[in-house]
Amino acid sequence: MYMSDAARRIRTTLKARQMVLLVALNDFGNLHQAAQETNMSPPAASKMLKDMEDMFGVQLFERLPRGLKPTIYGKTMISHVRMALANLEHGRQSVAALKAGLSGQVRIGIIITVALSLVPQAIIRTKNKAPKLSVGVEVGTSKDLLGSLRRDELDFLIARIPELEDDSGLAYEDLCEEIECVIARIGHPLASRNDLTLKDLSQASWILTSRVGILRNRVDAMFRDAGLECPIDVIEATSMELILSLIQDTDYLHVIPLALANYYVQSGALTIIPIDIPCKMANFGIITRRDTVLTPGASLLLNQIRDIAAELYQ
Repeated sequence: MYMSDAARRIRTTLKARQMVLLVALNDFGNLHQAAQETNMSPPAASKMLKDMEDMFGVQLFERLPRGLKPTIYGKTMISHVRMALANLEHGRQSVAALKAGLSGQVRIGIIITVALSLVPQAIIRTKNKAPKLSVGVEVGTSKDLLGSLRRDELDFLIARIPELEDDSGLAYEDLCEEIECVIARIGHPLASRNDLTLKDLSQASWILTSRVGILRNRVDAMFRDAGLECPIDVIEATSMELILSLIQDTDYLHVIPLALANYYVQSGALTIIPIDIPCKMANFGIITRRDTVLTPGASLLLNQIRDIAAELYQ
């Protein structure tokens, strides 16, 4: 990619010490104090500031009778400099962590779709490689998890970006399409039929999430699009433990991702009702913040997730 002479000059000339001085000038608003903070003489600090202004071709600070005030150009540059310095410190800590053996904590958020297969396997592989690494997992809705990610409470997510969500500060890496299926207790009357229709399902008893949930809306739309009434006998629940307990003791049906259903089928807890339903959720994937550099521990876990996802979802 072509780089202009000005851009090349900035890239090769702007040093960490200059960045530290810019931040100090902004924080103290005084050349003498900023020079003292950065272990420079005032003349040297003044010359360094002028050199930077000449480099960018703009005035970074307004000279006032009682100090300095950043111009709009200065404020813009300082915000980026702070981020760069933070990343440098982050890199220093990461190198130290690698030298000492991976440790610290990784915090991730996941939707329930990957809670019983993809993520547990990735955690096991990660812990085999880095026993000292502490892994924290929060299971929730994509919307709630995105809020935690934006507040820097989580390192990355395995989730989906909801419609109308501001994704400008997010990086998304697609993993898989989520296919839904209908589950029931083993021995359910509908489990042995091979001629089921949506009309049969509309007349059955269901356990569904609340009407504010995306999946519930998709299920209701599935019946309406087929010209059918939505199920009347419905229990609304969000706790998977409660839902499983109810299903195993009743003839209620429930919709969950196929990947999750396969886990319960293999464990002998439930069965999948033999009908393909026209109900799909948006793809899910890896979500990170563009302004954040992952720690070595988070990167290790993320790479394990990518490897296992390639095995599970190929």
